[in-house]
Order: sequence, then C-alpha cells, then structure tokens
Amino acid sequence: MSECGIDTGTRGVTTLHIGLELTSPPCLPSTPSVSGSEMQLKHLKSLLPHQDGAAKVSAVAWAPNNLKLAVCTWDRIVVLFDETGEKKDKFSTKPADPKYSKKSYMVRGLAFSPDSSKLAVGQTDNIIYVYRIGEGWNEKKVICNKFLQSSAVTCLAWPLEGPIVYGLADGKVREANVKTGKSKTLYGSDSYVCSLTTSPNGKGILSGHADGSVVRYYVAEDENPYPQGKVVSVPVPPYGLAWTSNHVLIAGCDKRVLFYTPEGKLSQTFDYTKDDSEKEFTTAVASPSGQTVVIGSYDRLRVYAYSPGKGTWEEAKSKEIPNLYTITSLAWKRDGSRIACGTLCGGVEMFNTVLKRSVWKNKWEMTYVGPSQVLIKPLQGGGRGVSLKSKYGYEIQDVKIMGREQFLMARTPDTLLLGDLGKNLLSEVVWTNTGGNEKFYFDNDNVAMIFNAGELSLVEYGTNEILVTVRTEFMNPHLISVRINERKHRGVEENKKMAYLLDLKTIRILDLTDGMTLGEVTHDAKIDWLELNETGRKLLFRDRRLHLNLLDLDTQQKFPILNYCGFVSWVPGSDVVVAQNRGNLCIWYNIDTPERMSMIPVKGEVVEIERNDGKTEVVVAEGNHQTSYQLDEGLIEFGTAIDDGDLSRAVAFLETLEMTPEAEAMWRTLAKISLETRQLDYAERCYSALGDVAKARYLREMNEIAERASQTMGGEGTDYYEVRARMAILENQFPIAEAIYLEQNQLDHAIQMYQQLHRWEDALKLAETRGHPDLEHLRSSYIKWLLESGQEEKAGALLETEGDYMGAINMYLKGGLPTRAARLASSVPELKSDLELIQKIANGLLKGEFHDKAGDLYREVNDERKAMECYRKGGAYAKAVELARDSFPAEVVSLEEEWGDHLMVEKQMDAAINHYIEAGQTMKALDASVAARQWKRAAQIIQVVDDPASLGKYCQKLAQHYASVGDYQTAEKFYVDAGMYKDAIEMYNQTGQWERAHQLASQHLKREEVAEMYIRQAQVLEEQGKFRDAERLYIAVSEPDLAITMYKNHRMYDQMMKLVTQYHPDLVSSTHMHLAKEMEAEGSYQQAEQYYVKAEDWKSAVSMYRGAEMWEDAYRVAKNHGGPQAGKQVAFIWAKSLGGDSAVKLLNKFNLLEQCIDYACENYMFDFAFDLAKTAMKQKTPDIHYKYAMALEDDGKFREAEEEFIKAGKAKEAVLMYVHNQDWEAAQRVAESHDPDSVNDVLTGQAKVMFQARDFPRFESLLLRAQRPEIAIKLYKEAGMWNEALRLCKEYLPHKLQTLQDEYDRSVMTRDGQDPKTLLAQASEWEQAGEYNRAIDCYLRVSPEMSQDPKVAEKAWSKAGDIALKFLEEEKGLELAKSVANRLHQNGYFNAAAQLYLAVDMIREAIESLISGEEWSKAKKVAQELDPRFETYVDSKYKEFLKTAGKTDQLASVDLIGALDMYAQQGNWQKCIDTAKQHGPQVLHKYLALYATQLIKDRQPVEAMNLYVKHGAPANEQNLNIYKKIATDIFGLRNLRTSQAYDTWAHLRGMLLNIWKALPTPGGMKEEFEKLLLVAHYYSNRSAFLSKKSMETMAAKLSISLLRHSDVVPADKAFYEAGTDAKKVGWDSMAFVFLNRYLDLYDAIEEGSTDLLDHSDFVDTDIPFEVPLPEAPHLTEAEHEEIKEWVLAISMDQKIGQSLPLDERMTYEASLVSKNNPPAQPCLVTGYPVLRTRVEFQQGSRVANKEDWNKLLMEAKMTQSNDCQDVINFITQWAGGTSNPGYSFQ
Repeated sequence: MSECGIDTGTRGVTTLHIGLELTSPPCLPSTPSVSGSEMQLKHLKSLLPHQDGAAKVSAVAWAPNNLKLAVCTWDRIVVLFDETGEKKDKFSTKPADPKYSKKSYMVRGLAFSPDSSKLAVGQTDNIIYVYRIGEGWNEKKVICNKFLQSSAVTCLAWPLEGPIVYGLADGKVREANVKTGKSKTLYGSDSYVCSLTTSPNGKGILSGHADGSVVRYYVAEDENPYPQGKVVSVPVPPYGLAWTSNHVLIAGCDKRVLFYTPEGKLSQTFDYTKDDSEKEFTTAVASPSGQTVVIGSYDRLRVYAYSPGKGTWEEAKSKEIPNLYTITSLAWKRDGSRIACGTLCGGVEMFNTVLKRSVWKNKWEMTYVGPSQVLIKPLQGGGRGVSLKSKYGYEIQDVKIMGREQFLMARTPDTLLLGDLGKNLLSEVVWTNTGGNEKFYFDNDNVAMIFNAGELSLVEYGTNEILVTVRTEFMNPHLISVRINERKHRGVEENKKMAYLLDLKTIRILDLTDGMTLGEVTHDAKIDWLELNETGRKLLFRDRRLHLNLLDLDTQQKFPILNYCGFVSWVPGSDVVVAQNRGNLCIWYNIDTPERMSMIPVKGEVVEIERNDGKTEVVVAEGNHQTSYQLDEGLIEFGTAIDDGDLSRAVAFLETLEMTPEAEAMWRTLAKISLETRQLDYAERCYSALGDVAKARYLREMNEIAERASQTMGGEGTDYYEVRARMAILENQFPIAEAIYLEQNQLDHAIQMYQQLHRWEDALKLAETRGHPDLEHLRSSYIKWLLESGQEEKAGALLETEGDYMGAINMYLKGGLPTRAARLASSVPELKSDLELIQKIANGLLKGEFHDKAGDLYREVNDERKAMECYRKGGAYAKAVELARDSFPAEVVSLEEEWGDHLMVEKQMDAAINHYIEAGQTMKALDASVAARQWKRAAQIIQVVDDPASLGKYCQKLAQHYASVGDYQTAEKFYVDAGMYKDAIEMYNQTGQWERAHQLASQHLKREEVAEMYIRQAQVLEEQGKFRDAERLYIAVSEPDLAITMYKNHRMYDQMMKLVTQYHPDLVSSTHMHLAKEMEAEGSYQQAEQYYVKAEDWKSAVSMYRGAEMWEDAYRVAKNHGGPQAGKQVAFIWAKSLGGDSAVKLLNKFNLLEQCIDYACENYMFDFAFDLAKTAMKQKTPDIHYKYAMALEDDGKFREAEEEFIKAGKAKEAVLMYVHNQDWEAAQRVAESHDPDSVNDVLTGQAKVMFQARDFPRFESLLLRAQRPEIAIKLYKEAGMWNEALRLCKEYLPHKLQTLQDEYDRSVMTRDGQDPKTLLAQASEWEQAGEYNRAIDCYLRVSPEMSQDPKVAEKAWSKAGDIALKFLEEEKGLELAKSVANRLHQNGYFNAAAQLYLAVDMIREAIESLISGEEWSKAKKVAQELDPRFETYVDSKYKEFLKTAGKTDQLASVDLIGALDMYAQQGNWQKCIDTAKQHGPQVLHKYLALYATQLIKDRQPVEAMNLYVKHGAPANEQNLNIYKKIATDIFGLRNLRTSQAYDTWAHLRGMLLNIWKALPTPGGMKEEFEKLLLVAHYYSNRSAFLSKKSMETMAAKLSISLLRHSDVVPADKAFYEAGTDAKKVGWDSMAFVFLNRYLDLYDAIEEGSTDLLDHSDFVDTDIPFEVPLPEAPHLTEAEHEEIKEWVLAISMDQKIGQSLPLDERMTYEASLVSKNNPPAQPCLVTGYPVLRTRVEFQQGSRVANKEDWNKLLMEAKMTQSNDCQDVINFITQWAGGTSNPGYSFQ
C-alpha cells in the first residue's frame, strides 16, 4: 500500500484488502533517531511478513548473549534470526506424542538458557522440550530434555539464575531443572496462569492468573528480596505483566495500565477507557534495566518511562502503526537496544529503542537505551562493544573512554561504573559525589585506580565493590603496584596484593583479600620506583640514589642487590629480574638467591623486555638502532614450572644444566618442594644431583618400601605407615613417627627407631610406658652404651635416679663432673658426714678449678676459712662478701676493694665501680667508670673527689666523650675544669657553634687572639665556599664589613644586602642604587631593575629602559610600581616617540587612546592631542578645543581662548571668562553675538560687582535692565539693608511686600539666635527691663550644643530657676524651678540640680542628684543635716557603687567581708589571702579553705597543699576533709613518680605530720591521718631513692608496700607502679601478679564493677579486696597496651613463676599479717614487715629493718644526698632517734 489511510472500521474488509494487496504491509513510519530524554521506538525492519488472516506469532525470545532471536510462527516452526534481524536458521517443533499431528498443539512460550545454547519450548500438549541449538548457526538441533506435564503449558520463562519456570492451565507454577531432568511444583492456584515474567536481576518471577491475582516467587537467592506470595489482585486477567526496577505493571482487557509498588500498593494509573481507539492490552515487556515498559494492544505500542527525579512513571509518545492489528508477543533484547514484536497476522517487526545517541571522538558510538543503560560500540573494527548498565537503576550521566581507549568510566548520582572494554568486565561501586575532582588511572590491566582528596581507591574490573581504599599522596603509577591473580601460586586460591607509599621513604604492602598489612618497609632514602612480582611474594624498589633493593614478604628481609640502577623490571610470566647497571645488563634467574646474578655488557639503554614465541629478549637502544639480547629461557622456565607445580618439567629442565651455583640453588629449591608435596622420586633425584648420598639413599629405601606397599596393598605407596614414619624421621618429627608406629602396634619398631637415633631416653620412656618385657635389659644396654661412649654424666644421673648415690658420685668424679658430685653430696644428709668423701669431692672441684663450688661445699660442712680461701681463689667475691658479713666482718671492706680489682682484671669495669665505692676507694671507682665508659657515673664521682689536681686527665676524657655524643655544654664544663680552653673553643668551631666558641674565647683568650683566629678561620671557610659559616665568624668578631666585602667579591648580592640592611641600614638605599647602576652598566637590565625598585627609585629603572629603547619593560615597571597613572605617562611618551598611526595603534593596544588624549591636553600638548584625535577619535576634537581654551584662559590669552571656546561650541564659557575678568564689554559682545541668553547674566554679574563697590544706583540700574529686581532685594536683605529692600520691593514687587515685612519682624526677634552670648545679653536686657517671663524664655533657649563650654548652659538654666523663684508667682515659680531642676539633672548638671532641688525642699531628689554626680560627701552631709533617714540609703548606694566599679580597696575600708568575697569572685586570690591575713587567722583560714576548695576542683591539689604549707594547716574539724582530699588527689597524680618530685612529697608529708600531731589522741580521725601520713612518707622515701641505682630495690619495696593502702591510693595506679618497679629490679614473678591485677582493675574500671575481680592471689595478705574504683584509668591507652603485651608474654614463659614469693612465715613476703603469726610491724624505710634484726625508735614503737636502715645511712653518707638526709631527719622527727644512730653491719 502506498499510504496509511485505510479504513479500519470493519476488520473483515481490511483483512480482505490486505489479502488482495500483497504489497500492503502495515504502515510503519521510519522516523530517524532523536536525541533527548524520551524513549524513541524506531522501526528497523520487518522480520516476517504479515499473512492474509490470523497467523498468530505465539512467542518471541532474545538470547541473553544478544546474538539470537527466536520466533515461533503460527505453523509451530521456530525461526532463528541474528542480532541484525537476518534469518539464519529454523526448525520444526514436534508433538508430545508422535501419533498426533502437528496441529494438535500450540506453542505458548520460548525461552533461552542463560548461556544461550539451549532453547525451551512450552506446548499446549502438556510438554516442555529443551533443544540444544549450540552457540553457532546451522548446528543440529537436539532435544536434550523433555518435561511431561499434567496440563497444558500456558507460559514459560527461563530466569538468568535458576531453572525453567512455567505456568499451566490448571493454575500451577512449576520449575524444570535441566541438570537433573526433574520438575516440581513451586506453588499452585485454582486459576489459569495467563502470564509470567522475571525480575530485572533474573532471580525472581511474577505469575499472573485468570482470576486477577499476581504472585511473586524467588528461584534464586536475592540480596534484597521482597515478601513472596500474592502481591495484588486486579479485576481482569493480567495478560500484560512486567516486573520493573521498582514497580509491578499490570495491564489487561479493561484498557487500564496499573503500576503497583513491590508491596502491592497502587502507585499510578493510566486509564484509557474513554479512548475509543484503544483496545485491550495483550502483552507487556520491561527493558532489561527495568526503567522502561512497552505494552502492546491493537495497532499501537505504548511506552512508559520511569523518572528517577520525580519518582513517577511518565508516558512517552506511543507508536501508532495502522494495520498492525493485535500484538501477541514482545521481547526486549538483553542489551536494551531492540524490541521484537509479534502480531496476530504473523508479522514480526523489529524496533530500535533509543533515548539518545552520542559519538566519542569519532571512534565509539554510545546509545542510551534507558536512563541506566548505555550500549557502547566501536565505529571501526567491527567489534561488538559492551552494554553498560547500572545495577542500582541510577541514571547514567556521563560516559568517557579512557586509558589507551581500552577502559571506560561512567557516573551516576551515587555510583561510578568502570569497565575493561577488551575483557568485557564491568564494575559499579557506590561513590559519593565529590564534584568531579577524582583522577582516574588505568595503567593496571586488572584494577582501576581512583585518586581523590588524598585517598586512593582500587576497583577490580568485574567486581561491584571497592577493593580497598588507602591514604596516600603519591599517585605516580611507578609508586603503586597491584597484583590481582596474575599468576597462580601453589596453594593460594586468591592472590591479591598491593604495595604503595605511605610517605617518600615508607612502603606498605597490603593483602587485598582480607585488608591485612603484610609489612611496612622504612628506607633511608626517597623511593622513586617499586613493583611486586606477579605472585606478590617479592617486592623490588629503587631509591633516588639509584639503589635497587629486594624485599621478601615471607621473611620480611630486605636485601640491597644493585647500585646505579637505571632500568629494572620483572620478566613477564616469571620471577626473573632484569636490571641495568651503567654498561651492564644484570639478570637474576633465581631471585631467592639475590647474591647470584648473571651479567651481560651492553652499550646503550634498556628499552623494554619482549617475551614471545618461547623467547625472552631484552631490547636495548644503542644509538639510532635497537639491539636484542636473548635471555636463557630454560632458567626462566624453571621458576615458572615451580610456581605452576609441574615438578617433572622442572626436573627435565635442570637435567640439561651443568652444576653451577645457580643450578645448585634451583636443585635445592626443587628438593624442598618435592618433600613438601610428598613426591619422593623427584626428591631422590634432586638429592642425588646435589651429591647428598645419605638423603638420596634414605629416599631410595622409602621409594622401594612405597613401591612394595603399592604392589601388595594397592593405592598410594606414600600412604603406607612405614613411609609416613620415615618421612617424619627425615623431618625430625620423632613424636609423629612414634605415633605412626604405635597406631600400627609396632612398638619394637618405634623403640628400634629411637635406638638407631641414639635417643635412649625416649626409647626407655616408651618401653616403660608401654610395659615392654625387656625393659631391664634395655636399661642395662643403655648404661653400657653410655660408658662405652664416655657419657659418665648420664650414667651417673641414671644411678642417682635409682638411689645408688655412691655409685653416682664415683661416676661423676670419673667423668670429670665434680660439681654434680658436690650437688648430690650436699643434698644427701648422710653423705655430709663422710669427711673423706667430702675432701675427695673438694679435691675434684679444686682440680677442675671450681673454687666457688668447693667453697660452697666447705661452707656446707661449716669450714668457713677454707670456704673463704676457695671463694677468693675462684673469684666468687659475692659469696665471699656474704660469708665475711656473717663470719669475718672486719674483712668486708678489703674484700670489696679486692672484688673491684678482680673485676677490673676481668674487664668488668662497670661492675667494679660499686665495689670500689663500697670500699671507699673513690679514685679507683673513677678509674673504673672511665674505663667502663660509664660517663655519667664518672661525672657524679668526680664531684666528690677532693683532689682537683689529679682530675685533669679524667676531665679531658669526660669532655671528649660528651663532645662526641653532642652534649657540648657538659663537654665545655670539663674542658674548662681541666684548663683546656682552646680545646673547648676548637670543639665549638668544628660543630659550627661559632657564637658559643666566640663567647668562650672572649672569656679565656685575649681579644686580639680571638679576632685573629676567627678572621683566619673565616678566610679558610671562604676559600672552601662555606660563605655562610665564614659570615658567622666575621660577625662573631664584629667585622661585618669583611663579610659584606666577601659577598660582594663573589657577586652574592642578596646576602650582601642582608648584612648591609642589618649593620648599615643608612646605606641600604645607596647600596641598592650602586648595584643597580653597576648592573645597568653591564647590561643586566632586569637585575638593575630589581635593585632600582628595592632602592625605591623605580623611575630610574623606567629611565634606564627608555634609554635602551625597551619601552615595554619601561611601561611594565611604571605600571607595577608607579600605578596606572605612571603607566599611562610612559605609554604616552612611547606613543609620542612613534607618532602618527603607530602611536594610535600602540595606544589602542593598551586601551589608552582616549586617556592619552586627555593626558596630552593636561600637559598642554594640544598639537599631539589634535593629531591623535584627527586620526582615530574625531569626536574628541571639540573637547580638545575646550581644554585648549581653558589653558589659554589660564595663560591670560583671552582672545585666543574666546576663539577656542567658540570652536568647541562653548560660547557661554567665553562669556563667563570675560565676566570673571570683569571685561563687561567683551562679555556683552560675545553674549550678543553667540549666546543671547547670557546677556542678562552679564548684567547681573556686573551689578554684583557694583554692589560690592557700593555703587548702589548703578547696581539697581543694571539689575532692572536685566529684569531681576528680586536679586537686588535679596542682596539688600542679606546685607541688613532692610529699608532699601522694602523700598525696592514696594516699587517693583509690591505683591511680596507683606511677606518681606513679616520676615523683617522675625529677623529682629531671632537675630543671632544661635549665639549664646547674644541670647544671654538679650535675656539680661529683658531681666533689667522687668520682663521676667521673656528673660526666662531667653535663658532656657540656651542649649549645651551652642558652646564648647558646658558651664554656659548650666549657668543660664540656673539663672532661669533663680528668677522663677524670686520674681514669679509662688506656684508658677515652684513649678518652673522643678522643671529647670529636672532639666539640669537630665543633662548631667547634678550639683546645680541639687541646689535647685534644695531650694524647693525636694531633699530626696537633691540627694539622688548628688549620688548621680558621685558627690558622696555632699550627699551624706545633706542627709545628716536635712533628713537623717537617708543616711543608710546613701551608705548602701556608696557600697553598691564601689562594688560595681570594682574599687575593692576602698570597699575594704567600708565592708571587709564584702571586699574579700569580691576578691574571691574575681579570682584575685592572692589579694584576698593577703588582705584576710591582716585581719586574723580566723578570717585567713576561712578564705584559705575556699581557695583550696577551688584549686581541688580545678585539679590542682599540689597548689592547694602549697597554700597550707605556706600559711599553716590548723587541725580544725571543718578543714579535715579538705586535707584528706588534697592528700588523696596527690596520691593519684601521674607526674610525681620521679626523684624531682621529692619536695612535693616532703611538703605533703610535713603538712600531714603537723595535722596529725595537732589532732587529739586517740581517735578515728587521728588514725586516718596517721595512715595518710604513712602513705605520704612511703612516697617521699621512694622519690628520694629513685635517683640512686643502689636504692632501686628499696624503691621497689616501697611501691609494693603501698599496695596494702590501695584503699587510699588509686588501686590501678598502685598495682601498676608496684608491678613496673618489681619488673625493673628483676622480680618478674611478683611483677606478673601485680600487673595482671592491674589489668583486672582496668577492666573493672571500664565495666564500673569489681564483682568479677579474682582475689585468690591475695588471700591471707594485707592487700585489701574491697577498694574504691577510680573514675578513669591511670594509664593512657598506649601504656596500657604495653603492659598488656608484657603480661601476655610472661604468661607464656614457663620459667617464670606466677605467684607471690613467700618468706620464712610461709606468707607473702611483703604482708604484715600471716596466718599463724601475729601481725608484723612495717619498716619505716621500706614498708616491708620487720621480722628479724630491727632498729627501734624512741617514739611510737616504730621500727625499721636493720639492713634497710643501714643502707639508707650509708647512701646518705656516700652520696651526700640531701633527699636521703632529709628522710633520715624526718624519721627522727616523727619516730625519735635510735638507740645507736651509727652504722652497723652486725
């Protein structure tokens, strides 16, 4: 048909018409694609022609791979088309039963499998066939599955995930699994299944039933599923059913389109019931993105698109196709680009679905088939392209092809889409919109790198999650290495690793599978390249110094492998490294041995590595051509074979190599891997090649055993128990081998194994455990073997365990083990009495030089003198001293010295120091300290030496040491003490500390020597180019001019000017000018410009550039430094030098033409201005004439000016010129000739001149000629000539006479009204004339604004009030006086107002005025004399005033308590306390308490304590809680655990002692303060002991003793300090218990409860269980973690006990209480219980351990420690002296 205007009113007629006209298909418009946001359906082609009647196309289906389209025609033939619509193949369907004809059934559904290789066909004869159609064309169609049903198949779908789903006529929805060949019912209903559709993600289905119900069901697991079951029920069968991205569409025969939410709520309705042209809806299909729906009806396709912004569906333009008839089936291509449409008349049409199209750089076509789906196809090459789709349904806004045009990037509002076009891998990741500031890098083939705001994100292609996000500032691709499963590594499934820079010197390596950090490498130089190998096990990196390094990630070891490395790379597909070192090509074939490298000389630079066709070549650019160097492919192949696990290939390769170090390393690697994988034949071959005969033979035996086992028992021979046991033996896993034998009940084999390995103990143990019958024989064999092999020690140990002590001792002595014999003899009491045996053992010990052991043995038998000799002979001085203290006290000191001498001989100088000190040998201690390099100790000792003359060499050594470690101040002190001043100065010179060196030299050397030395040194530095150091030396000796000269000679002008500015500021400008002129003379104009500008003489720079014809630079300088005006001037001069058109062009270039014309006029260059205007701006000519005229007028050339004014069209200006010069004739002439309107102005101007000349007749005549009498009247009026004005007005302007008369009257009344003097004078006249009312009005009209003197108005108003009271009627006068008084008060004239108030008896108002004026004495006087009731009021106001004004000092004289309170409120506590102190202790301590309370609140308990230390702490009951709070808060502070805190603890201790003494006895409060005092005393002692190395143990004891007071001291702090101090002195067991308790307390603090605390470690001790929990932990998180790690490490150490140590009471050694003994008293020195020898004090029954007390006394004496002496003094003050205060070692 040639047109579409066919009458379709009668279906039969139209059908007949089509049947007659074979050339009459439906009228399908072929409109071109339109860009825009509305979906366009463009008809592409007709796939099948329309028939002459009903020939329904029952099903249409697209393959998921977009390559095939299947259509089932009316005659049940399935036709296959390609993606362009070309018919490729067809096949006939078959009935379920061959006995029936083909017309016995209809095809109701077609569906492709997810892989597009199968096609399911649903038929009404109760069957579903699945055909294998293959991936290509013309392949044989084979039925691979068939599923018989109980009812006709009505519809069918094959979701992308899951089985075939189909509906039946009986209402059931079933699934068919092609893998199992079975089908089952998913759910059933009683209603015909009329439609079936799948979800956009292919995991769920919707079924529509004839009763209108729609049911949802999932056939695969969905991440965000909706509820299954009935979704909605509609009135008509839902033949049109579609599942969109966020709605369900239902359409049917009621001509309505309904959109429901997934929950079943109606969202939108499109109602076409009133549209007569619309018929019932028959089918519907949703786009793959789910954002567009097409519905078929009669002759029409309706299109609906979802608007994400509005959240609604909108109908697009429908496709009207006359003669198409009813649409029976629709199918949308998976990529969203096309729709196939089947009709009732057998036609199949293909439409293109497009939103818009765009082209990227003429290479890629981008077709938007939906808001969230874009097809990207190459325009060249014929590739298929990719389908880009947002899985979230977001609108794709921007698509770019990037990275060598191999990758794509697209944006949606909330996500990024990234893809690899070559591999067709797409990813979509959630991405916050950052304004498009991201940078994308596509250098890696597996991941995209996104850099944004300092963060790097990696996205693996094909994965919809961000792989990792890290912080880094370095986005160079050479500084990031990512490896994603590039090469399979043995035993690793997922291998994803990344290396990147944390900073320029630190590399972090991440495992991307779990986000764990595999390692961090800190390098000593900046890194400029890094790369992981393909398996991610090795990392190469190079630094800026071209040093190449290798990191083994498995061992975390770093190896430097090459210097001067230019090129470096991993060989692709291997772990071989190629690098270039200058002229050498370096190859590592086995990177596991980096020290073994092959080297090839090359000429040129390495370009790349090529690996193709079994060859690996290194391409080197040598000049203009390239040369290839082939690598050893076999060596490369070995590494690859190992990584791939192909050991046979590795062996075959290695057998071709000679045995070189590289080959040997590879054989060893292969052997190790063979054993790990249990491939013993390969392991045997490897060890044979390596020459390891023993292992090769052993493996040969294992292989033979395995082979026999395999032959006899079948299976793998390596699983045979003997093979497994031998394998365990080879790996030294003997328990495993034993277990394997015992599993097989082979006890003898296990024992034999141990015997062969000479592990007799294990054999005996096993035999004994298992009850072996030959145990005794085995034991005797063992002893025999021990004796034969010379192992008497083990034989003796065996006899000892059997109780044969004499035999054991003899065996020990025979074996040369007298120490074992001595130990055994000491442990067996009956052997001690055998003196002969003891002597025999002792002789053995002495013979073996075990003198200390011999001494122990003699001591055991109470022979102390021999023991002492043995100890001394064996150097066991610790035992000797201990023995001497018990038995020979007089020898202790000499032993200490001897011990020190012995240690010096043994080179243990540091240990000798303390012994010399104990012996009082200070000089020897100093020698030892220096020899041991214990410099701090030497420095301490040197302070107490009384012989300065002998200290010189020591001071020198100390000085040299401190100088070497950079402690120059200390080094200087010792140099000076030694008199080595020049050495000290030289030290400072060498370190560049010139100033200090100069100070020192100035103190100890002559001035001339200093200057000469420094100038000479500076000249040397100058010659070395160290100008900065030289400058510092010149400055040090006050010779800045020499430094300036140095810099000038070396043309370092900036440094020179810096010194000139600093030392000669008056010469800065002239120096700049001098330098500028030098630079100008040298032709260095730019440098000259800089110095001219710095000299603030930019004009000289402009002149320089002008002289050099460098006009552009001149213009630039003038504009930058002189401003726009100066720039214009230079541009003007430049233009003037050019002239003509060139000048105009130049000025137009700078847009200055008009401005330069104006400038020329301003500078009287009118000829140049006329020239410029004539050429380019003729409209400016009148303006130039005008300006020229003005210039001529200024020059007095009036005639020429008149001509220019007239040329400029400004004749009036010429008139005014003559008027101004009073040339009235010329003015009249010009006005009459050129500006007649100005004639009157000329007359008026002449008249004003006459008026000023008082020529009034002529004045009047001229104005009357000008017809302006009003001007004459105005001038007469302004001059006060009212008579003339009235006369003239009456004569010429009579109508204004009355107005002028009134004005004259007002003028007389108000003349000079703004002058206060005039008003006062007028008022005085009225007063004298008796006109009091007028006088008052006149006085009151005076205001403060009229005069600068405020007294004028005050006096005037006061005068008005006086007059009113004196001369007016009483009532009126009083009222007026009150009003005047109020005015005075309101204007601040308080004294005057008060006087007037008093005059009218207003006492209160008068007082208020005086108070307002701060006249307090007057106010009080008025109140006292006139109304005493107001005295209190005045006083209260005065106090309020003082408080408000902050005049606290004055307030104190009136209200002391108020003043003190005000000081407190202001925070001026010092003033408050000082003032209160002057008024007695009661007032003082009240405010001391307030101040202390405030300090406690501010967490300043130390300051609060210092307050009471300064002012005293009375034992008032109300203050006791404050004292307790101060003490407990100080106990909890962090920063007082140092020796420097002793003063703080001593002050607290002293304060508490005074309070304790002042409290009444006895009582609970006194006991509390005694406890606080004891705690403070312990803390003081500990602080005093902390700085003494020898007192560390006593400090630790104090920390431990404080645990019994953990109800006062914060518990976690107490246990932490006790634990750390115990750990410091090596008491690890105790430290573990205490720190473990600390960790429990930390957890309890966090939980807020002590219920879970375990007290078992502290049972029967004095450490309290119930303690208050601190509000917050004492330690920081980092400190806590450190303790936690230590406790965990110790808990794993079996050598360290985990319990508290016990003393002779069998009680925890620091506990005062014990289970079976009375409580012990605490030691005043350490707090430990006093059990044995004690020192008793005279007061309070207090005691101390004698050893601790003596140690304290000795330390105080030896070190002269003030703190230790103060501790002794305090103990004496508190507890009294001892009975014997001297030293005692008894």
